[in-house]
Amino acid sequence: MRFATYNVEWFNSLFDDHGNLMDAGDWSGRHDVTRADQLAALGIVFTALDADAVMIIEAPDHSRKRATVPALEKFAKVMNLRATKALIGFENNTQQEIALLYDPEKLSCTHDPQGHETGRKGSRDAPRFDGVFRIDLDIDAKEDLVEFSKPPFEIAAKSTSGFKFRMIGAHLKSKAPHGARSHDEVMRMAIANRRKQQAQAVWLRKRIESHLIDGEHLILMGDLNDGPGLDEYEHLFGRSSVEIIMGEGAETDHMLYDPHARRALTRKLSATNTTSRFFIAAENRYLQALLDYIMVSVELKAKGPTWRIWHPFDDRDCWNVPELRDALLTASDHFPVTMDIEL
Repeated sequence: MRFATYNVEWFNSLFDDHGNLMDAGDWSGRHDVTRADQLAALGIVFTALDADAVMIIEAPDHSRKRATVPALEKFAKVMNLRATKALIGFENNTQQEIALLYDPEKLSCTHDPQGHETGRKGSRDAPRFDGVFRIDLDIDAKEDLVEFSKPPFEIAAKSTSGFKFRMIGAHLKSKAPHGARSHDEVMRMAIANRRKQQAQAVWLRKRIESHLIDGEHLILMGDLNDGPGLDEYEHLFGRSSVEIIMGEGAETDHMLYDPHARRALTRKLSATNTTSRFFIAAENRYLQALLDYIMVSVELKAKGPTWRIWHPFDDRDCWNVPELRDALLTASDHFPVTMDIEL
């Protein structure tokens, strides 16, 4: 089976309020890319992936006026994909949902949130992801209340062969210091936002550990927006969110594995894989970063899965197919990551 994670920039802008595709020649949310061109590019990329399940990060909005599931299912029908069934977890207020598009002939999936609901006072023991987590972020003997702007998406899944496992879709993001008026204020806000992101990683890690202790098979997919060397304040915290989520320092049986993350963590002074490409206007250049991951539990790693980053410049097969290479650059500022595994 093939699992994929894909952050699609401004996917929401390609649909109207009824979930219909907007393939006109006007501009999409992406710079210098029309809606028609982005949709065509996404059709090429999703077709090439041919995945049994795609965790879509920044999926179309789900709100009072819009619905994620019919939009994605219409997209799948128009693009003639195998993965025709869509599923969403807790909606959020960012117009960037976390959703799953999967092949119902290969998998059955249900949204299955764990943990208990909380009031505004929150809880210390990894409550449900739409709740409030209590944790002391700055060691001042005063607990802070932490919430997810994009609650992780928990899925109970079973293959047609009867193999049961769990998936978690995640999009962690440290907010930019909007509104800061001085360098000191920027620094204070950036540090506070990073502390919050790390608290979210601790919360997510607690849920991961509970599944691994129970002996469940687990796949975590998504954009973690963090990793070794990505933040100028990293030295203040000791560990990145990626390291926390993977379980660095935990018992071997309770760790998650991703080969690209492992390479970045163990070879900090050498070249690393990248999954995203952003234009920095002030420097007139592109910045590449490793942000997207597919992490698996030890038992799934033992099955010998193979990972692939569909990077148009780094993956030879992507480079050798000009149509796919161009589509990957047009479709999003992130590139898909896939994992093939026998279940």
